[in-house]
Formats: sequence, structure tokens, C-alpha cells
Amino acid sequence: MNSPDNLQVSEVALSQIFWRIDLQVKANLSRVLAAMGKHRVGSHHFASVSGYGHNDLGRATLDRVFADVMQAEAAAVRVQLVSGTHAIACALFGVLRPGDELLAVAGSPYDTLEEVIGLRGNHQGSLKEFGVTYCELPLTIDASVDWESLEQAIKPETRMVLIQRSCGYSWRRSLTIAEIERIVQVVKQQNPHTVCFVDNCYGEFVEDREPTAVGVDLMAGSLIKNPVGTIASTGGYLAGREDLVEIALCRLTAPGIGSSGGASLNQNRLLFQGLFLAPQMVGEAMKGNALIAYTFEQLGYAVHPPAADRQRDVIQAIKLGSPEKLIAFCKAIQQHSPVESYVEPIPAGMPGYDSELVMAGGTFIDGSTSELSADGPLREPYVVYCQGGTHWTHVAIAIEAAVKAIQRLSIESAET
Repeated sequence: MNSPDNLQVSEVALSQIFWRIDLQVKANLSRVLAAMGKHRVGSHHFASVSGYGHNDLGRATLDRVFADVMQAEAAAVRVQLVSGTHAIACALFGVLRPGDELLAVAGSPYDTLEEVIGLRGNHQGSLKEFGVTYCELPLTIDASVDWESLEQAIKPETRMVLIQRSCGYSWRRSLTIAEIERIVQVVKQQNPHTVCFVDNCYGEFVEDREPTAVGVDLMAGSLIKNPVGTIASTGGYLAGREDLVEIALCRLTAPGIGSSGGASLNQNRLLFQGLFLAPQMVGEAMKGNALIAYTFEQLGYAVHPPAADRQRDVIQAIKLGSPEKLIAFCKAIQQHSPVESYVEPIPAGMPGYDSELVMAGGTFIDGSTSELSADGPLREPYVVYCQGGTHWTHVAIAIEAAVKAIQRLSIESAET
């Protein structure tokens, strides 16, 4: 079966899944509209202030809207947060003090957090250097949370547990909101004062609840991933308990300034509009991921998650098995991107990662993974991670090319 036939079969087979995703989009968009209506969002909120950013009405209103959408007590949406990792670092350094323990309860954290914690790198002011200890609970043999160990893991000095919602560069299921809720319950039973923190990157709007709706104290994420609909120029967010959001913002700005500082730099209209678009954009990415999963399952590749499973984030992993296939896949995606389609992805090092990466990212916003992108570390078992997609039809076009590239590579390999 050639790749166009594969794609047509996949699209027909996935009609029920697409319908289910549309229902999810409708529910999440209703929540966004309700929050915008409640806080009377108007065109005057699109204006911005300069300098220190004091009395920025648009920023303050967006914070309240975002808090309601994220089902949290408070939120802060800031263009001064340069990435999800930066937002997470502000949360960690805001809450943790010398002598505290940070416990990761869903296996190893994402690569870019390793230097923040002090697990590797030049220790340029990591948590470890400031006297914060780190422990982690490895996943079980089937790549699930070790619930039995978690029930006895919280010590008096465990100030914070780190819950990474998404799989990152690991071959495991991303966490559901129900699983996050269970983690919070197990932790709080042992110590109600331990802060439950979630790295929410790639997970926003995938379900109809966010982690802060089920007892999570604080969470953080990137605006150029799910939550601002692919049109935010930059930024990150924090959401959760009001006191914890404020203390994290004191690490972004300074003690005594906190949430009162930070000009929104004429970005307010894009941030409001992006939030409105976000549920639809996430839905398109989920459809694209289902299409990728089904197509490559039919070709005999291991995928995570399987097409029939409910998606838990906007990442779709395919175990390609060789560096040549990983590179060929990313080249095909890049060639069918709207920006820099003429660029050829090559493996290279990247700040924050300990392996060479090959990346396809022909996106309008640099580094945006809510637009279609694909990347993977050049290490066994050579898994490519696909993210985002503003139109599932764009994903279909790009994946058709990727399938052809891999099939061509397989034929050439067999002939030699």
C-alpha cells in the first residue's frame, strides 16, 4: 500500500476519534469564552504600558482570565518568561530553600531541567548549589508511576514534588489528570504542606480539566506551546495558589516587585486572541497525532500513544529504530513546513540537552511546538517526537512525505 492510500484509509478510520476531539475542543472553548465574558474583556485591554509595567490593565485582566481558564486561584502570563523551562525554574527557585528536598515522582525530569536542578552542567547557580537536595522515583517496569513507593516517599524535608505531565524524551505514557489527582492525594496524605508542582508543558486543553483543578498547588508552562494558540511571540505562565504564584514571580522580577512589574510590550491583543484560539489549535494537533499514530501503526512501527488511546498531550512518538530514518523523517517534515522549507535538518547539540538532536521546525514562531514540528535525540532507540500542528491537513501532507522518505530509505537499504 502506498502512502497516499495509507493516509486515506487512516482518515476514514479516525472519524470517530476526530468527532470526540471536536467535543473536547467545544468544552474547552466554552470555558475560555466564559472567563473572557466574566472579566469583560474589551479592546481597551489590548493596549499596553511601557517601562516598569505598573498598572497594566490588560495584563492584570489577562491574569484573571487565565486563572479561571486554568481553574486556579491565580495566574501570571508574562512575556518576560522566555520558555517553559524558565517558568518552571522561577517556580522551583521561588518555593525551595536550602535544606529542602525536591522529589520527582514520575521518573527523570525533562532534559532542560537537569541543569536547573544540578544533575549535570557547569552548575551556574543550580538548586544543588543552593543546598536543595534532589530525589526521584523511577518509573515501574511498565513505565508507570510507582504508586507503592510513592506512598512512603514523602519525608519531613520534602518541600516540593515535581510532576512532569508530558513524556518528554522518554518512552512512557504521559500522565492523565486523574493520575495527577491521585498523586496529589497520596502526597498530601503524608504531608499536607508539601507543594505539588506540575510541569504542564504540552498538556493544556488536552482534557477538560487542568492540574490546578484537582489539587495541584502550582504549575507552569510555555505560551508558545499549547496555551496561546500559536500566535504569542514569546512567554510563559504560572498558575496555582496565589501565594505561590507571587513568590515565583519574585524570582522572575525581584522581592517586593513580584506581579506588579513587567510591561506586556504591546503583546496583550495577541495573548488574548491566542488564548481564544488555543482549544481549536490543540484539537488540530491531537487530530494530527492520531493520524500519525494510525498511519505508522499500519506500517509496523511502535508508536506512543497508540491511535486508539485517548491522548494525554500533544506529543506523538514513533520508534523508528535507526538514525537514518530519524533524520529522513525530520527532513521530510521540514521540506513541508511553511517557513524555511529549504533548510536541511542536521544533528547538532542544543543548549540544555545532553545528546545531539535533529529537529524539524519550520514555524512562524521560533521554537513553537504548537505549530507542526518533529525532533528527537540521536540515541537509541531513535524515537521521533512529533508535536503540534495548526491544521491536521498540514500534518497529513507532511506525514505523507515522511512515509515516502522512510519507505525509499528502506528500499535503498534492502538493495545494498
